[in-house]
Order: sequence, then C-alpha cells, then structure tokens
Amino acid sequence: MRSKLFWAGAFVCLATASSLAQDPTKVEPKHYKLDFENDRVQVVSVHYGPHEKSALHDHPGGVVVTLTEAHLRFTDENGKVREVYSKAGEVRWYPPFKHKVENLGDTTYDAVYVGVKGKLAAANESAEPTVAMDEETRKIVAAYLLASRK
Repeated sequence: MRSKLFWAGAFVCLATASSLAQDPTKVEPKHYKLDFENDRVQVVSVHYGPHEKSALHDHPGGVVVTLTEAHLRFTDENGKVREVYSKAGEVRWYPPFKHKVENLGDTTYDAVYVGVKGKLAAANESAEPTVAMDEETRKIVAAYLLASRK
C-alpha cells in the first residue's frame, strides 16, 4: 500500500513540476521578464549574457524581434539541436516548442517575444521558424525597440 502511495505521489509531483516548469518567466526570471499579458498575447523581454544557458521551458507560438545580433543554440525536449544566427531587427515566427537556450556569443543577446495564445497559435504549430523583414525595416524596428527600453 505504501509503495502505491509513494508512486502515486511521485507521479503527481512530477506532473505538477513539469506543467509549472514550462513558463519561462517563472523558471527563468533571469532571462525572461513579462512585460504585458492578456488573453490573446504574452509579451516577454529576453536577455541572455554571454554564454548563459537556460533550463527547459516553452513558449506559445509567436514572434521574436531580435534587438541585438546573436548566435544561439536551441535544444528541444528530444535533444534535437539547432543553431540560429540572427541580426538586430530581425523578426522570426516560432511555433510552440519546449527547448533550452544557450547564447554561444561573447556579447549579450536581447529580444522581445510576442507569444500568441489560443486558436491562432495552435493553427500555426506546424510552421517552421521563418524570418521576415527587409534590412531597412529591421534597422528601424531595432532602433525603436532599443530606445524604448532605456
């Protein structure tokens, strides 16, 4: 009987920990700061120092606006690794996924993540990360976002 109670308790603890441990603003407050949230979006400031790493977390599908140049390594929950290079002002769509992040660069990485909630995010789950924005628009967006953070 005690053995069954132990395993039932262990299962509940693990299930609770994994469901709570996914929100980056909760498990990674050093790297993720909630700026705004409602029933449709979650806006999060992202900051990694040189060579910093995160714990496993996830985001709803959404758009990342990169504020500083970056070289990042994403490792998903299955161990699949993807390296990403991005430029200041670059904008990418990411489908929802669990991952760890490592800043491979010698400089800080800053970005803004706009997570989309509900049916719209679910409709784009299968989409691969995409980059969209011309060079001039990237510069304008990056300058605006950097100025607004001061």
